[in-house]
Amino acid sequence: MKTQINLENYEKVFEKPDTLKDVKTHYCPGCGHGVVHRLTMEVVKELDIQDKTIGIAPVGCSVFAYYYMNVDMQQAAHGRACAVATGIKRMLPDHYVFTYQGDGDLAAIGTAETIHACSRGENITIIFINNAIYGMTGGQMAPTTILGQKTSTSTGGRNAQRDGMPINMSEIVALLPGTVYVERVAVNKPGRVRKTKKAILKAFKAQQLKKGTSFIEVVSNCNTNWKMTPVEANKWIDDVLLNQYPLGVFKDETGIK
Repeated sequence: MKTQINLENYEKVFEKPDTLKDVKTHYCPGCGHGVVHRLTMEVVKELDIQDKTIGIAPVGCSVFAYYYMNVDMQQAAHGRACAVATGIKRMLPDHYVFTYQGDGDLAAIGTAETIHACSRGENITIIFINNAIYGMTGGQMAPTTILGQKTSTSTGGRNAQRDGMPINMSEIVALLPGTVYVERVAVNKPGRVRKTKKAILKAFKAQQLKKGTSFIEVVSNCNTNWKMTPVEANKWIDDVLLNQYPLGVFKDETGIK
């Protein structure tokens, strides 16, 4: 026998914003991409800028962001999101422009576009998902793969002499004169999810004030290519990955409290 629940007796405390499309996600169970999608679109909803927001998603797991984000979206060639965002923002300076990129995109083929956009201080928001691996194409070693980490192209683990050291993008872009706000956050715990939303909100507010480039790095998981369960992957972030990529604010010249 089914129990009837009278919803009038309950207070609604959460609902999906209409800035997210009502479709099923293609992301692997436990992936952090969906969480960051939701946080970004919650910020757009709360700032009431849905009709003035343009997102750019290049190649990689983020390529299908336009399936989920109910704002104007533009796909960019692999690594070129910051260049495309620059053009859009200069043509439409009153719009909010953000890129949504993974580490294989932003920190590899897109390194030049990223660095130069930050150096110029383009008034855009860069959301960078760092899961230390190429997610969509088979789990190859990325620029952010940490020492000793096994991937499909570093089966014995990343070796510094052979492969070089991992690249810490937040530390690099924080040194550039055009960046106004750089923070590294994570989404493997509820408290960190809330901090991630605050960081994205501040980045959009800084863009509203024409402050310059904001760079939000989100440490996330790729449990499929890490060959872990979601629980194991979230724990590995704490136990291992954050040793290479410590969380925190690397630069904040926004003046926003």
